[in-house]
Amino acid sequence: MANCSGCGPGYSSPLEAMKGPREKIVYLPCIYRNTEILKPDYLSTVDVDPDSNTYCQVIHRLPMPNLGDELHHSGWNACSSCFGDASKRRNRLILPALISSRIYVIDTSQPRAPRIHKMVEPVDLYYKSGLANPHTSHCLANGQIMISCMGDPSGFGKGGFVLLDGETFEVTGNWEHPGEEAPFGYDFWYQPRHNVMMSTEWGAPRALIDGFNPKDVQQGHYGQRIHVWDWTTRRKLQSLDLGEDGAIPLEIRFLHNPDELQGYVGCALRSNVFRFYRTEKGEWEAEKVISIPSKKVEGWMLPEMPGLITDILISMDDRFLYFSNWLHGDIRQYDITNRRKPRLVGQVFLGGSLVNDGPVKVLDDPENHGQPNPCIIKGKRISGAPQMLQLSLDGKRLYVTTSLYSGWDKQFYPDMLREGSVMMQINVDTKKGGLTLNENFLVDFGKEPDGPALAHELRYPGGDCTSDIWI
Repeated sequence: MANCSGCGPGYSSPLEAMKGPREKIVYLPCIYRNTEILKPDYLSTVDVDPDSNTYCQVIHRLPMPNLGDELHHSGWNACSSCFGDASKRRNRLILPALISSRIYVIDTSQPRAPRIHKMVEPVDLYYKSGLANPHTSHCLANGQIMISCMGDPSGFGKGGFVLLDGETFEVTGNWEHPGEEAPFGYDFWYQPRHNVMMSTEWGAPRALIDGFNPKDVQQGHYGQRIHVWDWTTRRKLQSLDLGEDGAIPLEIRFLHNPDELQGYVGCALRSNVFRFYRTEKGEWEAEKVISIPSKKVEGWMLPEMPGLITDILISMDDRFLYFSNWLHGDIRQYDITNRRKPRLVGQVFLGGSLVNDGPVKVLDDPENHGQPNPCIIKGKRISGAPQMLQLSLDGKRLYVTTSLYSGWDKQFYPDMLREGSVMMQINVDTKKGGLTLNENFLVDFGKEPDGPALAHELRYPGGDCTSDIWI
């Protein structure tokens, strides 16, 4: 936390955040839905302090009281957007359940032993907002909490936003005006200094709930737009259609510097990254700046395999962009000092569908990488592939987990459901760029007491590169 008498949670600026203390614990939701284990999902607390005698171990497990939730992403009740408010504390983790539509509020006042503070039942979400399938949670400067939703209570696509009271955590209603919902919902990021919020689209929950069918894309059940909202009036201003190259735009990130008028979005299906920006006329546009070519293969469900960009983040100093190719199995680091021409400076393969002893054979690779060796850490062969990413505040350590979403994990990496996902750490060269696997770090969720679990998004108690927004 910032050393500032009378200030609120977080840091005064992204560059100040980079001077923050090294992370010592992280929180990860662990999922049992779609596995053979009939247990509730749980929130794990993992020790990542190399000076600790429990380093690389799960030191606490907080089970939820229900089955089949599909815990997914999380956010905080307060962050750096509340830095000027000494009455706010970052002491509640907001933990939506993607499938059950519950919202858990977790008390983290004892960081190494969090507990459930409150539970918002699905019926409250349904009747007070007409929304379901909550995904991304962000704290707001006014003390409220805003959560994007993917659908309506019947499982059809509906991209709206629900508001929670920051003190009682009761559902207070919708952020958007009636009738202005997007066709689909997923992620969002706001930039109040420029009175703008951007949101993305995954797909209709009923289409993606049990796996991915390419026909659903052709039938219009997945999105390909990013939406521009007026932050003050809460009106939708524009919808930027990214076309087929922008199908399934997932994680969206503004640059951290609140003066900036641009950012990036990772588009999964065609594995492209688009830069979005405001023009001199005050409108918003998007351009493709990174493209990962598909590989011609045999022994897979389709004749071509995309990289499938699933997670994306930007370093606090806005110098580097990172993303994961969940099918190809690599993480990439780009220097984005030239915002329109990102330059690849780091890459590491950590499993995936293209390993050279697997069932898939690459027939044509435009990048001429060859098929990578399996990833083995401390004798453990990694099932699945790099997916969720979180960067240390100083930018020197990149943490990665391998589970995407249990329905898709089951379809594409069934071994991971039997053997559990893992958490890995990548060392980052912050001067010239470069990524190297830390072969002494592994958290194996295949060895959990109740059986192999699927660990997903990572959060630091003191804030991180994807939860803090500055105003």
